[in-house]
Amino acid sequence: MNLAIVKSRALTGMQASAVAVEVHLANGLPSITLVGLPETEVKEARERVRAALINSGFEFPMRRITINLAPADLPKESGSFDLPIALGVLAASGQIPAESLASYEFAGELSLTGQLRRIRGALAMAYAVSKTENQSAAFVLPSASADEAALVSGVAVYAADNLLEVCSMLCGSTPLPLAHPTISSRSKQTLNIADVKGQGTAKRALEVAATGGHATLLVGPPGTGKSMLAQHFCSLLPPMTEEEALESAAVLNLSNRFDIQAWKTRPFRSPHHTASAVALVGGGSYPRPGEISLAHKGVLFLDELPEFDRKVLEVLREPLESGKVTVSRAARQIDFPAQFQLIAAMNPCPCGYLGHKVRNCRCTPDQIARYQGRISGPLLDRIDIQIEVAALSEEELLSLPQGESSSAIAERVTQARKRALQRQNKPNALLDPGEIMTYCQMQAAAETLLKNAMAKFAWSARATHRVLKLSRSVADLANSEKITASHIAECIQYRRVLIQN
Repeated sequence: MNLAIVKSRALTGMQASAVAVEVHLANGLPSITLVGLPETEVKEARERVRAALINSGFEFPMRRITINLAPADLPKESGSFDLPIALGVLAASGQIPAESLASYEFAGELSLTGQLRRIRGALAMAYAVSKTENQSAAFVLPSASADEAALVSGVAVYAADNLLEVCSMLCGSTPLPLAHPTISSRSKQTLNIADVKGQGTAKRALEVAATGGHATLLVGPPGTGKSMLAQHFCSLLPPMTEEEALESAAVLNLSNRFDIQAWKTRPFRSPHHTASAVALVGGGSYPRPGEISLAHKGVLFLDELPEFDRKVLEVLREPLESGKVTVSRAARQIDFPAQFQLIAAMNPCPCGYLGHKVRNCRCTPDQIARYQGRISGPLLDRIDIQIEVAALSEEELLSLPQGESSSAIAERVTQARKRALQRQNKPNALLDPGEIMTYCQMQAAAETLLKNAMAKFAWSARATHRVLKLSRSVADLANSEKITASHIAECIQYRRVLIQN
């Protein structure tokens, strides 16, 4: 038989489209022609496959070899096509049975000795397969990538160390083992927000933020615990569901950032303030996810918020609303998920000591206004909670007892979020305007108080909606069906820190 077809997958963002690797042998001068929009890494497979076949004891056919990666209009990158190309050459030359290839999909990079190396995006491929209607095919992957791909339920993943093992399985000699993820049973060290002295108001604000998935800005002098509160915030969030963990792991896997021992641990990303817009949203010639996508289903912490370039901060506006980011290039458009929870921190002024109990601020009103003005009004509008983290006195710092533990707060948050999901099937922060009118019903006194606040602070429609969504989270924590005046009053205090607001 001079023709063989091997099934594989090509990653395009989070999509893993099916690819048919067609290998045809014809008479003529020995050559290898590779077509189907292959990128440089794929074109180099010709030399890797030739050496791997010879060093594995197979005969490399001295004929005219044409390899087509179909569909032809889909760009293909990475070395994951090495294994399917090698198997196609072997099947087309009659060295392995071609009919045995139909039951499997293959992906793997070959070394010159025939060993299989780890590939990027194996878990993302398996996750994409699990979302398709046809899940009958099994995946054959390198052992280094198979364990993480096996986290996806409903997809059979077989692990192989080298090309000979795969060929032995296809010839019916030695079956490949099914991959099973190995996750350490040792307890993961979790942070405890009780270690943060005082700051009861800020902790309450973070509890509300964790309940509804609200973006939060912490404002206060240096050394008051803003960064520490943000780093402990993940300990307040509900445990990840299986689906959330898979989505998060699939995105991290695209950038080779996934650690299987961190399975079901919410990601915490903290880029430096020198990060570019591309670093945050993703991009590049071959688009990769940025920090906001790597924080999918977790937390994105931006410390020293005004020190970020203003143009960089503006790219957060759309993802905060839509929960996804679209990277557009001339030849392709790729969507990455970006349902992250933003926690930001900043000083109130350039010197940092505006409002400090002991130290005096050295900044002029113009300097303070310029500093706070680095954050645009539209971006502030999208940050639900803006809370002050005040400096503690010496007596408070040394004598205050430990506060409530993360586990106790997390239990309340979990129960409150369950109520929200049962009611509307999404966190409160993701409610659209129509759903706000349905699920954020207020008592008469609460409605009067909200109208007065809208008039006094000149809130935009977006700001008003965000206060309503915040109030819904506070009501869920109190297990209240309707929003009361006390809930509205609490949430008004969460949007009165900066001058622009």
